[in-house]
Amino acid sequence: MAVRRLPDTIVDRIAAGEVIERPASVVKELVENAIDAGAKRVDVVVEGGGRRLIRVDDDGAGMSPQDLTLAVERHATSKLPEGDLVDIRTLGFRGEALPSIGSVARLTIVSRTADDDHASRIVVDSGVRDGPMPGARGRGTRVEVSELFHATPARLRFLKSESAENQAVTDVVRRLALAHPEVGFSLTVGERNVLAVAPAGALLDEANAFADRIAEVLGGEFRDNGIVLDVERGGVRLTGLAGHPTWHRPNSRHLYLFVNGRPVKDRSLVGAVKAGYGDVLARDRWPACALFLSLDPREVDVNVHPAKAEVRFRDAGLVRGLVVSALKSVLAGTGPKPSAAMAEETLSNFRGGGAGQAAFRSGGYATGGPAAYAVSAAVAGAVPADTHPAATGFAEAPAAFEGFAAPSAAPAADFRATVEPDAPEAGAHPLGAARAQVHETFIVAQTADGIVIVDQHAAHERLVYERLKTAIAENGVARQALLIPEIVDLPPADAARLADNAEELAALGLVLDAFGPGAVAVSETPAMLGDFDVKGLVRDLADDIAEAGTSTRLLDRLEAIASRMACHGSVRAGRRLNAQEMNALLREMEATPNSGQCNHGRPTFVELKLSDIERLFGRR
Repeated sequence: MAVRRLPDTIVDRIAAGEVIERPASVVKELVENAIDAGAKRVDVVVEGGGRRLIRVDDDGAGMSPQDLTLAVERHATSKLPEGDLVDIRTLGFRGEALPSIGSVARLTIVSRTADDDHASRIVVDSGVRDGPMPGARGRGTRVEVSELFHATPARLRFLKSESAENQAVTDVVRRLALAHPEVGFSLTVGERNVLAVAPAGALLDEANAFADRIAEVLGGEFRDNGIVLDVERGGVRLTGLAGHPTWHRPNSRHLYLFVNGRPVKDRSLVGAVKAGYGDVLARDRWPACALFLSLDPREVDVNVHPAKAEVRFRDAGLVRGLVVSALKSVLAGTGPKPSAAMAEETLSNFRGGGAGQAAFRSGGYATGGPAAYAVSAAVAGAVPADTHPAATGFAEAPAAFEGFAAPSAAPAADFRATVEPDAPEAGAHPLGAARAQVHETFIVAQTADGIVIVDQHAAHERLVYERLKTAIAENGVARQALLIPEIVDLPPADAARLADNAEELAALGLVLDAFGPGAVAVSETPAMLGDFDVKGLVRDLADDIAEAGTSTRLLDRLEAIASRMACHGSVRAGRRLNAQEMNALLREMEATPNSGQCNHGRPTFVELKLSDIERLFGRR
């Protein structure tokens, strides 16, 4: 069979298969074109989930009739004036979007520059071009796409429901609106206006512009539960809002990542964000973040995939390290913060629906008897000495945490040694003053405007874990020397990478040296790891460094073991504490990073405002 050149229409449809996956892809390409054209206002209209109509109208620079003719041809673009794919400073650059759209739909473009006497109009229907011809509009461009995929009906079968496609379009516009606060956006889906944001004022500084736009697009709750980030290292700047660990989500839909104003869904960046949240977030939960990376365009390759959603960094290790360390640092500096969502969930359980509430409503007090609901500690600091211990939990409380043996790196705390004899005032501290211990598991504290309920095991587990991590950071990781060095055979390139990172690995207790061109010799390992698969770990480290330029695998394993040690070495549920011990635990929580979550990401305390409690009893 002879080789032949494919017709241009077929070539365009093949290209469309890579660039135009669904209606949201069309919206993304057209809105990016508008932003690149210098638009200060972009209006998007979608009907029928994007199948029937997509309209994008902007007030950008517009196109002349000659430019309009070239714009619908493949690989024609105004965005690479020097033809330099290394220094890309625009969102688009491939010159494929418009001809790809015109090959699978009916594409109509009306555009006018400031110098033109009138607008020009061009139509491309299933790859067949008509125009340009005179049109009517002011400065800027209006693009209409109708009957999407009518030229490739097989693609229609892969589209989702109208509501799902509308949601995908909304997500695309929201992400672009987040990245460009200097541009005003509106999105109309059917008859409903979904988004309407004005451009940021010229006098507004960049940090406030991003924060205000985040609140406008994602809601005030996002800003209220976000922690401001602004760090720079090695020419890479990271800004935005990182959601507090207690404000998390079941999936990654609320993780917004941007590189030089470009929304991306890059696996390496997602992994860095997850690593940054590390041990303050449950593994099956996702943080809510809006993070913006800015760096020299020559240090990042955006020409990785036709959809431009993935990027590749020249120094991936620098970028990952910046993201991870910045998130860990800012999360550690926030102190214990309650989750409003968690408090609302707690109150809703009281209001009705839960199993406990069923007993509440059906007179469970009478059927269960007083003992079933006994509080194991009365008001702290106000209990008569002869009160029965079953009612108070204080009379038999040991002088210190009797029987509690913490790991050597984190000696057991004698809480009473660090507090005054008298109970503190409720409003004197963020977590208040301990008033009771319920079921020998939960500490109830009174704050200035509500109550705090603390899980004593989860809270102390975090405190011990943070002491362990501090000890490791200050004193290094204890090593154990191997009687016979472990020789690990590797590809020469992997062995060389490990040798280059030997100093960093030694700081974590793993001592290795090059052993010929294709092997390393491991002479010492972290004592915390005990007897483990040395070769397997070394090979995994080599794979991580080859892919990302760095590896956190060893540190992750060390922290996981420290977490287990903290879990076994912390005060257990069912342990009676006296008033001074409970208050000392609260004070140490206030001074310890990440104390709002245990090592597994579970909350250590819940705060209920007095006004909310009063509403439960109809007092408000």
